Amino acid sequence: MGFTTAGTLIERMQIEVVEATRERLVATMPVEGNTQPYGLLHGGASVVLAETLGSIGAQLHAGPGRVAVGLDINATHHRAARTGLVTGTATVLSAGRTLVSYDVVVTDEDGRRVCTSRITCLLRDAAPGA
Repeated sequence: MGFTTAGTLIERMQIEVVEATRERLVATMPVEGNTQPYGLLHGGASVVLAETLGSIGAQLHAGPGRVAVGLDINATHHRAARTGLVTGTATVLSAGRTLVSYDVVVTDEDGRRVCTSRITCLLRDAAPGA
């Protein structure tokens, strides 16, 4: 995929990207290890999954010599997940030269919506020497 996840939050949260194109990205994440004290999937974990997918998609859209920088992310939590894997699916909403936005739906193993998120990234030229 052109980047390493070693030592990153992606590795720590055990996020596995299974599909990545500019238009659609899919990843899974275990509930176990990503819970709040009551044993439910932490809402912030869902947001990390969404931001991971949107940021990777934005970087793919940006292309060589450009970088994607997060501008905005929001999330609505619909239901709890207690076990298994959740799956995040990011679909491009709008992609231009300077901005790209993704809609991200996180579902449980039964296909029930756990979270809906939207992420917008700014695309800019990479700093010289970066």
